[in-house]
Amino acid sequence: MKTYWLQLELLSDATFGRGDGVAGVVDAEVQHDEYGLPYLGGKTLKGLLGAECAEILHALDQAAPEQKPRWQESARRLFGYPGSDEASYADMHVGAAQLPEDLRAAVANQVRGGKLSREEVLSSLTVLRRQTAMDPGSGAPQKETLRTVRVILRETPFAARLDFAAEPKADDLALLAACVKAFRRAGTERNRGRGALQARLFEQPPGDDPGQAVTETLFDPFRKAVLKT
Repeated sequence: MKTYWLQLELLSDATFGRGDGVAGVVDAEVQHDEYGLPYLGGKTLKGLLGAECAEILHALDQAAPEQKPRWQESARRLFGYPGSDEASYADMHVGAAQLPEDLRAAVANQVRGGKLSREEVLSSLTVLRRQTAMDPGSGAPQKETLRTVRVILRETPFAARLDFAAEPKADDLALLAACVKAFRRAGTERNRGRGALQARLFEQPPGDDPGQAVTETLFDPFRKAVLKT
């Protein structure tokens, strides 16, 4: 099994929403585990990368239609067939984007030992933002629209495992790299400037020395193929 690592660094505050809030505290809560550590679910992350892939294929259809079948095959191997069982048809499995492993282990020990609470951990990595909807005509705040949203602080690093069931083809990795380069925002409130990020691919897990990012190297076959048209 071949594994790559997708590393994300938040360039702005982000809300990886879980779809609900906490009554009387926050209207939009972030996804977090039992220790209070925020994360972005693997299924959501794969969907975001798949959306970038769809945009790339659409652009090829408009600018270089003769290239689309080649990269469409790679897209099917990476993301599966639309509407299909992902596990049955996609060669790539995307894990959750989580905080660094050593930090997660240290926090888990502190919480299990009663030295930290889940709420304290969550509060140390996030902040509550309050916002109201604005009247488009007058520019004044609309009544009863005050919402409290929890956001993950900028510069927070995340990493996700990308596991391949079979040795990935060069075209598959090139298209994946193109999707990663295009992937610049995640989470809710993206139209308000939240969730800006930098994404990079690595061959080694994050740590003291993950090596150099391989995004550009993997992307090169895609770039050359498109520039030839």
